[in-house]
Parts: sequence; C-alpha cells; structure tokens
Amino acid sequence: MLRTLPLLLLPLLLAACERQADVPLQQGTVQRVELQDTGQRAAEADPSPDTGEAGWTVSNNGHAIRFGNMGQPPFLTLACDLEATPTEFVIIRHARAYPGQSALFPVLGNGVSSRFLADTVLADGEWHWEARLPADDPQLEVFSGTRDIIATLPGRGTLEIGGGRITGEFLEWCRAGGMVPEAEEGETADDGDSGEAEG
Repeated sequence: MLRTLPLLLLPLLLAACERQADVPLQQGTVQRVELQDTGQRAAEADPSPDTGEAGWTVSNNGHAIRFGNMGQPPFLTLACDLEATPTEFVIIRHARAYPGQSALFPVLGNGVSSRFLADTVLADGEWHWEARLPADDPQLEVFSGTRDIIATLPGRGTLEIGGGRITGEFLEWCRAGGMVPEAEEGETADDGDSGEAEG
C-alpha cells in the first residue's frame, strides 16, 4: 500500500503545478522562457537577393551608408557610432531575424576574409542582424580597397556587392572620428598653377 501512495499523489502534484503556472507575474518580475528551435524554423532559408541593380546611398546625417535597390529597404548598412568609446563600426544585415539569435557573418573582399559575430537587435520596429566592432579592428579591412565584396549570412542568402571606393572611404572617415582627412603637407588644390608666370 505504501508503494502505491506516490502514484496516487502524482495527479495532485501535477494539478498544483498547473494552477501555479496560471498565477500572473508581478510587474518587474523576470521570467526566463526557453525558446526551442523547431524543424520548421530551421528549414526557413531565404534566397539570395538580386543585387544586380543595387548600389550605395548615404544616410541623411552622413553617419551610415546603405546598400540596396533604389526605393527599396536596404540589404546591408554600414554605420559609424561616433558616440561610442572607442568609435564603433556597425555592420547591419537587414534580413529576417528572431530574438536571441546569433550567427557568424562571413564577408570576403579586398584580399581579406572576415567573420563577424552578429546578434539580432530590435531597432526602429525591425529585427535585424548586427555586428559591432571598434573602428580600428583589422577585420574591417575587408571593406577597404575597391574590389567586389561577398557577404553571406547563413540561411539568409549571399550579397554580391560590386567594387567601388565608398566602403573604404567611409571606413577611413569613421576611423578618423568623423573628420575628413586633411591633404598631405605640400599638396595643393591645383598643382598645375604652382609655377610662377614669366614676365
């Protein structure tokens, strides 16, 4: 009889747990919820965007450049956080994201292979992937130079970005603390007028 007693109490214990779970949490209480990845979510892979007509635009305040198709939401944003100490270079991949996720974001270009740790961040009502690094981090050299850049976020496709000067110039500007680099000593605006005219 004593051996069967725990089995008889089991339904009562389960009912008590269910009633306890229905008690509302007080304001300010932190409750940890385990987010389980389902097979459906793992299978949700996005195709690579068509970047054949995409290009770079500069934000209104000049602190970011955005890569995307004209008139459409950007695929990628490079931003400079001048208020951070030290100054931070921010890489934002605008793609479907869920809270609490993180991923390695490989970027290849200009003879450099970099892997940025990106976390999901909520900003302006949008969940996106974001990586922040000190502006002088050597991994950012992938954006210097003028060669093509390939950026692949696992499950969210590959961005093929045509080469150009804008990413390297923006990185240089950010590393300079938002100051336009001064011309080297001895360099003039018009070297062709440096000589004296003959009388």
